Amino acid sequence: MISDKIQKSINDQINFELYSAYIYASMSTYYLSINLPGFANWMRVQVQEEMAHATFMFDYLNQRGGRVLLQPIAGPETDWSDPAAPFKQAYEHEVEVTKRIHNIINVATEERDHATINFYQWFVKEQVEEEANTDGVCRQMTLVGNDKSGLFMIDRELATRVFMAPVMV
Repeated sequence: MISDKIQKSINDQINFELYSAYIYASMSTYYLSINLPGFANWMRVQVQEEMAHATFMFDYLNQRGGRVLLQPIAGPETDWSDPAAPFKQAYEHEVEVTKRIHNIINVATEERDHATINFYQWFVKEQVEEEANTDGVCRQMTLVGNDKSGLFMIDRELATRVFMAPVMV
């Protein structure tokens, strides 16, 4: 049986993962509105990843005898000042996700819940990748600055991203 404190932490994180999907869906629609379909594709794939993360946590909590308590999801931002702004926000958001994952592990450590510690180690590794990916695009955007041809080259690269269902090992 899982403790109430850990159950609350996981439920909060499920909500945050669903909120993450909302953010990335909003960013995708923004990029479509400014005719950057590759950027929109990258964000749409990110939506699928966040939904998979929420599902992993949903299933884990149920397997441990806990109860998933879905909460309202906050509305995301819908407009940005320029094409680089959503990726800057995405990077900052992933840094926040990392902090939240670490906090769950800290709570699990206090509760001596080794199963939860073990489960969330996959997410620790995943967050390294998430931060690196968003930061990498931010750095590319900084390099191209206002160069439209550079922006379109990045757009074409981001169009190649496809969703690969994550597997927890």
